[in-house]
Amino acid sequence: MSSSTVTTWSLEQTSPADLRPAAEPEGDVRIVRAEVPSPEFSRFLYTAVGGDIQWTDRLALTHTQWREAVEQPGTETWVAYEKGTPAGFVELVAQDDGAVEVMYFGLIPAFRGRRIGGHLLSYGAARAWDLADRWPDRPETKRVWLHTCSKDGPHAMDNYLRRGFRLFDTKTADEPDVTAESLWPEARA
Repeated sequence: MSSSTVTTWSLEQTSPADLRPAAEPEGDVRIVRAEVPSPEFSRFLYTAVGGDIQWTDRLALTHTQWREAVEQPGTETWVAYEKGTPAGFVELVAQDDGAVEVMYFGLIPAFRGRRIGGHLLSYGAARAWDLADRWPDRPETKRVWLHTCSKDGPHAMDNYLRRGFRLFDTKTADEPDVTAESLWPEARA
């Protein structure tokens, strides 16, 4: 099997004051929390956003494992909709040490390049900072962090930096080349 060298960057904000929100996009764009955990909806979002950029880490999860992941206390999914159609999502996962990880973030390919991503990331980071308000048993957020890699879209890193995230770690590794399963493989870019 062939492999590729992949660089992974870890970024963080250590204060709510670090967040530099993007302007809201024009048009009918709303961001709504998916308050009822649904493994089916989560898997739809995951494959729709990550199918063309080789998101594969969750594809082997069973329905039970996926349900456990989305039902974990302090886990939230926020979905961007344009004119009522899902455009992308951000999944937040609260950790015991007061950190909140932006576990997944991205847009469905048809919605990229429309200024929705900066707004969704801004909104998601703000919700990470106030997550304890919705989950009183979770510690107050002290840090919001995420990782991105060289397989992600060409504007991902710039979006993170513009929102006030700072680089704190870089790793490079060889990873096997895979073709991510998608709802419609022929729709890959």
